[in-house]
Amino acid sequence: MNIHPTASVHPKAQLGDGVSVGPYAVIGEHVCIGAGTTISPHAVLEGWTTVGNACEIGAGAVLGGPPQDLKYRGQRSFLRIGDHTHIREYVTIHRSAEEDGTTVIGAHNFLMAYTHVAHDCKLGDHVVLVNYAGLSGYVEVEDRAFISGHTAVHQFVRIGYLALVSGCSRVVKDIPPFMLAEGNPTRIRGLNVVGMRRLGIGPAARTKLRQAFRLLYRSGLNTSQALQQIRQARFTGGEVQRVITFIEGSKRGICGGSRRPKRAVSGDEGSEENA
Repeated sequence: MNIHPTASVHPKAQLGDGVSVGPYAVIGEHVCIGAGTTISPHAVLEGWTTVGNACEIGAGAVLGGPPQDLKYRGQRSFLRIGDHTHIREYVTIHRSAEEDGTTVIGAHNFLMAYTHVAHDCKLGDHVVLVNYAGLSGYVEVEDRAFISGHTAVHQFVRIGYLALVSGCSRVVKDIPPFMLAEGNPTRIRGLNVVGMRRLGIGPAARTKLRQAFRLLYRSGLNTSQALQQIRQARFTGGEVQRVITFIEGSKRGICGGSRRPKRAVSGDEGSEENA
């Protein structure tokens, strides 16, 4: 371990092999840090916070602070961060507002500077939050979602697998998997085709998703009717079934569609038309 002499590390804190703690960092009593993790100067880790192996915690980040919830009365709650997660400068992540509850940040995530994750959020793996994006309490973000800068996400919203949210958006309803969303309020503008191609999702699967997208957002049907048509059309596959299951589990409802497709960029490869 490499602990700077100005750092404040509680003697009961648990630090794994090879942990580096920078100047003036503060590590609380109940904190557990995995092997090979780097804590930059002035970072604060408090509460019942567990950080995985090989993570990087940026300068001034505050992890495991009490939730910004008027009902919170100081009860024990947790923050858990997975392996290989990068948390940049001045990020804030709060522990749960529920007794023995947990705010969860998965593995291989990248939270850029000044992003905020509120109490009881659940982030999957390979999630990206761009600068100044903010998640309210109880938000759920599935694997490989990308949330662009200055985006605000309402409490209890769910953002699906490989969804992409454009910058400065206001998200008040759920965004299904594979969708490209933007706006205030957010509307679904197309499919995240670039993300699907990069992940190796092939043309056949993208075609099925495009057909499902058109029934959901271009047919004039309501959501229940569109789901029924998707099932009857028999072009459901693993990816389409993921969309169906997500929508069926929605409690806030899903974001509506835009009246126009995403404007063509680089051959319109970001919209549903060239999936």
